Amino acid sequence: MLITAGRVLVGSGRYLDDGAVLINGDSITAVGPRAQIVEQAGSDVAPLAFPEATVVPGLIDAHVHLIFDAGADPVATLQELSDGALLQSMRRRAEQLLGSGVTTVRDLGDRNGLALRLDAEIANGSTPGPRIVAAGTPATPPGGHCYFLGGEVSGEAEVRDLVRRNLTAGATVIKVMATGGGLTKDGPKSWQSQFTLEELQALVDEAHQAGVPVAAHAHGADGITAAVDAGVDTIEHCTWMTSDGFDLRRDVLKRIIDQGIAVCPGVSPHWRMLPRVFGEEQAAVMFALVRQMAEAGAKIIAGTDAGVQRAGFDGLVPALSFYAHLGLANAKIIDMATADAASALGLGETTGRIAPGFRADLLVIDGDPLEDLDALKAVRMVVAAGLRHEPSETAA
Repeated sequence: MLITAGRVLVGSGRYLDDGAVLINGDSITAVGPRAQIVEQAGSDVAPLAFPEATVVPGLIDAHVHLIFDAGADPVATLQELSDGALLQSMRRRAEQLLGSGVTTVRDLGDRNGLALRLDAEIANGSTPGPRIVAAGTPATPPGGHCYFLGGEVSGEAEVRDLVRRNLTAGATVIKVMATGGGLTKDGPKSWQSQFTLEELQALVDEAHQAGVPVAAHAHGADGITAAVDAGVDTIEHCTWMTSDGFDLRRDVLKRIIDQGIAVCPGVSPHWRMLPRVFGEEQAAVMFALVRQMAEAGAKIIAGTDAGVQRAGFDGLVPALSFYAHLGLANAKIIDMATADAASALGLGETTGRIAPGFRADLLVIDGDPLEDLDALKAVRMVVAAGLRHEPSETAA
């Protein structure tokens, strides 16, 4: 496949004008000036020409839950459905993600390994969708956050056993619920810690022995601190909650930065509604905390928590507008949803960039996203692992 376009995004905020991308199988083989790459491709390869369009790397949503339906009560819906019915719904959600330009997702908690099954279907070509970096069953204490997914464990031995079972099933990331969460109405509060430091360390040790990263759901300041002490690789949400407010601990934030721990705030596509949900003052504090982490130098990556209430599977680009609202440059925001996210997921040498040897994950869009992020919504074509998908084919 040969794609030519008016612009190709080949680095952070850097375009190659009148460029071309040559793809062989599932990999990019060459990127460069159009005339040069057309000649390299040879006369038997007809170019797909987009002279007014822009080619960008495929987007990465680093926090989704394909098992949830994004409805008013996703937990109730989940509990009503069989695994077969859930898997069928998950296939549709994967297509929706792909149609919106997302070519890689990190699924951070499902039931009975359904996301792993779906990823296998996508990999063998029987189901269209993005590559799925799947955690399998998240670790939580008895009655803890998302206990209904089946990952209840207590003590270091049970924690290690669950990690081993997820790894055996094919998980490529391990998820731990370090604190409570709002989705579990009868569980611990979001700011409350759920595991001892020793249990967290056992989980991280077991995962890291297998070369697999750990993602920690952590809203509470104490839980964030424990996750950093345990050596996790990413912190999800990272809202610094306490029982009576918020407490961004500068010493802990410095360690997050120094240890290279990525932060995925899990911003909803409907983030503009948060002042109505939490109140203007509290929402302003929550927004400011993310800005402070970014300004301090934390590696922020893009994720939407797709599947939870009102967070649909076509919302990554609307969620990215949150970071523009905070004042981040468009080039940096695009990095957060491409190269930076790929690095945090352990895929930095294989996706997230348009370069020779990288997986052929890319989008053709109208407009210039460095000038207007909404250009990322104007998808002309999606290429995932070298396979071409038209937006009309992947619409939900």
